[in-house]
Amino acid sequence: MSITAIYQTSQPGNFPISKACRLGMCVMLTLMLAGCGQAYYGAWEALGVHKRDIMVDRVQDARDDQEQAKEQFASALEQFSAMFEVEGGDLEAKYKTLKSALDGSEVQAAAVTSRIDSVQSVSEALFSEWEAELEQYTNAALRTASEKQLRQTRKKYDQMIAAMRNAESKMQPVLEAFRDQVLFLKHNLNARAIASIQGTAGELETDVAKLIEEMQVSIDEADAFIEQMGQTE
Repeated sequence: MSITAIYQTSQPGNFPISKACRLGMCVMLTLMLAGCGQAYYGAWEALGVHKRDIMVDRVQDARDDQEQAKEQFASALEQFSAMFEVEGGDLEAKYKTLKSALDGSEVQAAAVTSRIDSVQSVSEALFSEWEAELEQYTNAALRTASEKQLRQTRKKYDQMIAAMRNAESKMQPVLEAFRDQVLFLKHNLNARAIASIQGTAGELETDVAKLIEEMQVSIDEADAFIEQMGQTE
């Protein structure tokens, strides 16, 4: 059973809710639901959905949000570079497109952070429960097997969450650089001002490329973790 259904607030052709609005609602709902603690997990378990299922579902969501973030940051960089590609033209229109790309990047970055937080929340709850339940075994062989599986799962999880947090940490510096450029252009929207910041395009391109690379590492770790969880069912 997918937890993602909770976040589906609209379908194509129904309510005119923007992508940014839907992402914002997802972030708030994730934080609210994650904050319910054991009562939240208990309610799902009563429906046959256990912490393990929720964890895998959230890892999948975090992976998908990182994929979207990759695309969003690449788009923002493309709009920033477009400011220098053609002389003349409607600078105001270019600025608005760039500002919209920045706004989308900020929303997507917040969604990624929220997803990672939710993964960490349910994972810690699962591992604590798993550890405590080891004491309930009367069969030593089964306990040993379960304990080994726990250690393997925890090790893979630690590797994955470290990759996620590493990629997450690279987002804010890139966003700050974008914000500075957009803020400068807001009050200096002319050819001379654009020329004065053109030298930063290469640096931003390098930073975004590194961010996308780290996100891909995180996405690959998430895929590997999901695969492992499937193999241990």
